[in-house]
Amino acid sequence: MRPLDDTGAAKRQESGLPLMDIPSPGSRLEPAAAEVVETPGPGGYWQCPSSPCGSRAQQEAEKKAPCPGLGLFYTLLSAFLFSVGSLFVKKVQDIHAVEISAFRCVFQMLIIIPCLIYRKTGFIGPKGQRIYLLLRGVLGSNAMILLYYAYQLTSLADATVISFSCPVFTSIIACIFLKEKYSPWDALFTAFTITGVILIVRPPFLFGSEVAETDKDYSVHVKGALVALAHAVFAAMTLVILRKIGTSVDYMLSIWYYVIIGLIECVIVLSILGEWRLPHCGLDRLFLILIGMFGLGGQMFLAKALQIEKAGPVALMKTMDVVFAFIFQIIFFNDMPSWWTVGGSLCVIASSTGAAIRKWCHSTK
Repeated sequence: MRPLDDTGAAKRQESGLPLMDIPSPGSRLEPAAAEVVETPGPGGYWQCPSSPCGSRAQQEAEKKAPCPGLGLFYTLLSAFLFSVGSLFVKKVQDIHAVEISAFRCVFQMLIIIPCLIYRKTGFIGPKGQRIYLLLRGVLGSNAMILLYYAYQLTSLADATVISFSCPVFTSIIACIFLKEKYSPWDALFTAFTITGVILIVRPPFLFGSEVAETDKDYSVHVKGALVALAHAVFAAMTLVILRKIGTSVDYMLSIWYYVIIGLIECVIVLSILGEWRLPHCGLDRLFLILIGMFGLGGQMFLAKALQIEKAGPVALMKTMDVVFAFIFQIIFFNDMPSWWTVGGSLCVIASSTGAAIRKWCHSTK
């Protein structure tokens, strides 16, 4: 007699990779990547492999086995949807980033509530995990707001690349609070990421004052880069919280805390700033709906990819976010990235790729 638990195994595999509000580096990993990490405990059953029912179950499992590369295709599709959502955020310039975040929370809340009722998980969570769920909600919603604000301040490519510094901060924070090992390889990846961010920001004390003088929008660019970096830090803290929670909480409940706390926070901030207003243009309203739809679609396909593919390849394929960001910036904004941005992007991608390959190799030993 042996346990047959394909669903549980898939869910446990899903929980192996966190995902910015992963944020990525970025942690600014898009905040949404961090929303789909944790799953409830498995619910398997016992079955005899030599019985007819056992052979039938094995045949059905073989029929349902995904084709090779399907998980990577789901990851690519997820990266595309997230990038399109970011494009719409960049297009909606007349609405504050906090209000865009509020609309996204409302849209996702309408989807999450029926899911929680169907799964019978409740809306509060286990008593010992509520404080972590609250932290996850606060940190994740802050990461989302900062990312959207960065998209409005600086170029799509720069904000996306800097957000991919999330894994570096995740390693540092996990070492401090979860006592995870911080190896020399992690230090090397951190150095690569810092180099990439410096090349993108180009601070005058390193590159000369003429950098700021020749670019009239330089101060706004620096502000956007720093906001994107802050997003990466908050996304990293969100991922560490999700690791701490583990599989003891349904991942839908984790998303519920994210959207409800995010909505409350957005309403409070908008009330203080006095920025709450409905978009005047019908096209902007359509963009707000599409931001929610594409964000949710990206989360769903990423979750599906993590169910059928190992975390390492998924993390590598997620770097396509940067490629899509460059393409969209050139096509829709006629903004050719500078060589400094390209060089910084290569450093950050090399860092995240190296970290993903290293973790992949460790998981296969």
